[in-house]
Amino acid sequence: MTIRVLLWGFGAIGRQLADQLRPERESGAMHLTAVVRDVEAHRERGDHGVDLRPGVTNVDWQAALDDVDLVVECAGVSPARQRGPDVIGSGRVLVLASVGALADPDTARALLSGPGRLWVTHGAIGGFDVLASAAEAGGLDTVRIRTRKLASSLIRPWMDTEQTQQLRRLAPGEDPVTVFSGHPAEAIELFPGNVNVAVALAWATRGGFPGDDVEQLAASLQRVEVELLADPDAELSTHEMSASGPAGRLMFSFESAPSPENPKTSGLTALSVAHTLRIALDQRRSVTETNS
Repeated sequence: MTIRVLLWGFGAIGRQLADQLRPERESGAMHLTAVVRDVEAHRERGDHGVDLRPGVTNVDWQAALDDVDLVVECAGVSPARQRGPDVIGSGRVLVLASVGALADPDTARALLSGPGRLWVTHGAIGGFDVLASAAEAGGLDTVRIRTRKLASSLIRPWMDTEQTQQLRRLAPGEDPVTVFSGHPAEAIELFPGNVNVAVALAWATRGGFPGDDVEQLAASLQRVEVELLADPDAELSTHEMSASGPAGRLMFSFESAPSPENPKTSGLTALSVAHTLRIALDQRRSVTETNS
């Protein structure tokens, strides 16, 4: 049985993901199609053996969904909010890379309401099995994440001249500069390409029982504390997580190697998406075999 997968976005994550999924594609277990804005431009950069199709419009988006079994989103927070609910509403499986989309309550409710199934990836960090176990038992009172990245990757259009120049002037050996301190929902609005991991952490530590995920997530988004640092010596993106409560004190640290496709993107993100997708595919096969 060949499962038809639509890759929504074909940037650094999408291209690395295509290579990770080569065994499934070559065996015939998967057919991978990618929706892109400019087919010829992507072919010049290398299509990685993926069936490239031009980006869909409002009119033919449903037609695109009708041709696939499962959708993998790696297009960004804004597109995920715009089209993710359409995927779920069509009854398709959606693997979400831009987890920051869940910071918006309306989007979270739509993505979790079915009839499709949402799979949330963990991105460039891990340890979520331990954290989720502690959170479900009410064992966490505080959850924090501190992310360090090169200053050049944190410059945003909304910054004023002084903020931009401060980041550009940072030299090796100088102290890091804190560019954000607060909670994940605000962080993802200001830095949509840098702090998806903070929302993923809130998702993992929402606790409670299945069925009230939106309310639990909203509370978790208020509990998780985020600090984003521009570090002139950050050769690798670093994420330091800590959590404490009745379950004890838990600390994790991750240094993410850059993507082979784009040094500004963590290579672990595509690996996380590939892992989650394989789990989703295995479940779909099991369901199909049971019903056949």
